[in-house]
Amino acid sequence: MDLYSGYINKLIEEFAALPGIGNKSAQRLAFHLISMPQEKVNRLAKVMIDARANIKYCKNCFTLTDTELCPVCANQKRNHKLIMVVENSRDLAAYEKTQKYEGVYHVLHGAISPMIGIGPQDIKIKELIERLKDDVEEVIIATNSSLEGETTAMYISKLIKPTGIKVTRIASGVPVGGDLEYIDEITLMRALDGRVEM
Repeated sequence: MDLYSGYINKLIEEFAALPGIGNKSAQRLAFHLISMPQEKVNRLAKVMIDARANIKYCKNCFTLTDTELCPVCANQKRNHKLIMVVENSRDLAAYEKTQKYEGVYHVLHGAISPMIGIGPQDIKIKELIERLKDDVEEVIIATNSSLEGETTAMYISKLIKPTGIKVTRIASGVPVGGDLEYIDEITLMRALDGRVEM
């Protein structure tokens, strides 16, 4: 039996379909949205539509941005000879919170996972190799400590080693099976400082 009318149910269903939002949270969000002034609802809707229409990949590192180059790649004070490879933009954001890393990034948008049919061609590895034609001294592989992350790290390491570019892996301060976006800044700093050559 439906407790609410069609529009309320539809709104709850849409919120519940978002990652990390359960049914109770979806109901809270729906009722909050309904009680908001119309102009705030319009502004929220416009921001969501504009974001979806204008956000794209940085042409250099492939993180999400609304400009040709993301702020990190556009910053000439960053060390562009040092590239940290991460699985997604959330991992990039996690490292940026430490305010200790001064290089640039490369976002893979996933990890190699033969079990679900994701191969090297399905993530941004080819684009990483293309970037190495520039003056790059070190590639830090900061994929997650999961089976998929380790597989991806080994694959990338084997591709880069013949070029003579130094390849390092973040240290094991990051717990096995842990996602970078949920790890505190101190642990991330220790993992970065304790990275080892592959």
